[in-house]
Amino acid sequence: MAKKEETSNGSFNKAMKSLGALEVSFAQFRVGMASKARLKVYKKLASLLRNRFSLMNALDIMYDSITDNGKHPGEPMAIAIASWGKSLQNGYAFSDALKGWAPSRERLMLSVGDMSDLESALLNLIKVAEGTEKMLKPIIGAIAYPSFLLLMSVLVIYAIGAYMVPPMMDAAPNARWTGTAKDLVAVSLWIQKNWALAFAFFPALFTLIYTTIGIWTGPTRKAIDDCPPWSLYKMFMGITWLLSLSALIKGGVPISVALTSLRKDSNRYLRERIDRAMDFIKNGDNLGQALSKSKLNFPDKEIVADLRIYAELDNFEEALDRLANDWLDESAEAVEQKASILNMVAMFAISGIIAWAVFGVFEMQDQITSAMG
Repeated sequence: MAKKEETSNGSFNKAMKSLGALEVSFAQFRVGMASKARLKVYKKLASLLRNRFSLMNALDIMYDSITDNGKHPGEPMAIAIASWGKSLQNGYAFSDALKGWAPSRERLMLSVGDMSDLESALLNLIKVAEGTEKMLKPIIGAIAYPSFLLLMSVLVIYAIGAYMVPPMMDAAPNARWTGTAKDLVAVSLWIQKNWALAFAFFPALFTLIYTTIGIWTGPTRKAIDDCPPWSLYKMFMGITWLLSLSALIKGGVPISVALTSLRKDSNRYLRERIDRAMDFIKNGDNLGQALSKSKLNFPDKEIVADLRIYAELDNFEEALDRLANDWLDESAEAVEQKASILNMVAMFAISGIIAWAVFGVFEMQDQITSAMG
């Protein structure tokens, strides 16, 4: 086994020496963006560790597999594994070896296993990553389809206002439009002059929400946190935070240390909620009490109530783990329900717009007939 590890160390050093700085930087970019590929590597690594392979031997086996026994050493993930192996040989912990190759949140969760059980740390990380992905897909679906329908409604209004209404107005230039016909004519005239503004409005609104959703804090954010899409973001952040916190605490990290560690990798929105809770924890409150006193209903009002009970139990780590996983399953269903509601509202909206436009066109035809008769 010792000879095998010496061979591994030598092969990793040789592999890294044969690569240029640009090639390594490109590999870091590719691996850093490839969350699914990293997750696949973590799963293989956990499996090998479970079968009593040393970390260095496990990396060597994976390197040989990815490079096809050294035939393709330029594969980004192969370069990553070679870099990790070289860093381990130089005395770095595994979580430190991943610096530049994986997000700081992943390295934080793996740091729990540097001194004890790396396999368990990997499994916890995998569970958090899969839970995050499980939530992300329905959230994207909940936002994407209604957004598409809203853009389609603008296109429908533009098509009617620019191509259907003007010929009808030309047919009766002296007509005095009333009712829905008058509104349709007004919209037609406006959209012909301001079509760029009409088409840019929703993309600009979506961009504004996207850029501010992670940094907007304070009382106004709390007031709007229960309205889509902010409620979906709150749910997503709450679940990923609770899963990560559960994994760290399960790995033996004290709550205050775990919160401080998670805070370092958080955006302004999550940082505000962690800071509020930490203020009360420093004064002796447990996690549930601290979240309750922060009055932000984060991660969720019902979850906070449960945490106030579970925080007093001796097996809090296990209770928190079950709570996080149960909430993940429930939230996935809740997001799908909210997505159905949003889709229905968007469908009614575009149907209403089309019905209004059609009714307006019929009224214009009636008023043109009256004007000509």
